[in-house]
Amino acid sequence: MGSCEALVIGGSAGSLDVLLKVLPGLDPSLAFPIILILHRKSGKDSILTNLLASKTRLKVKEIDEKEKATPGTLYIAPPNYHLLMENDQTFSLDASEKVNFSRPSIDVAFESAAEVYKEHLVGLLLSGANSDGTIGLQCVKEYGGRAIIQNPESAVAGYMPEYALEHAAIDDVLNPEEMADYINKLAK
Repeated sequence: MGSCEALVIGGSAGSLDVLLKVLPGLDPSLAFPIILILHRKSGKDSILTNLLASKTRLKVKEIDEKEKATPGTLYIAPPNYHLLMENDQTFSLDASEKVNFSRPSIDVAFESAAEVYKEHLVGLLLSGANSDGTIGLQCVKEYGGRAIIQNPESAVAGYMPEYALEHAAIDDVLNPEEMADYINKLAK
């Protein structure tokens, strides 16, 4: 595992509460972008962006097509698009079929980021009620990155991290109160 150049976080049911606990503790001068893929309802939704921005000193924004990922920014995958990373570290939005009943799919985003960032990627899977994210974490590991999950016992919906724990090589299992410190140390 090399130094962290990007952190991808995937979550579904119950993961927003975790993020609201973690964000206030994050160092605003993080040397990498955080890319957030949440299952959420369709429609333009600035409520989520504003809510997350109110909890952190990081810059928070919904991703625009062809935008370059820059350090110290929390990017939110827009609803109804799969999120892909290009080799030049720009984002690409894709409206193809849903994967795991979801668009954005955590698997699609994690796999795409793993191909670009390889051993410099960290993937974190939070609370959720389906298996989305497990194949993505397997891919992160195949490229030499680090796979982390929320402790299923601390999750509102433990199925997603539990499934990943059973089917992927997980490096660390974290409770929400441990995550901010862990993420800040990735920058070292």
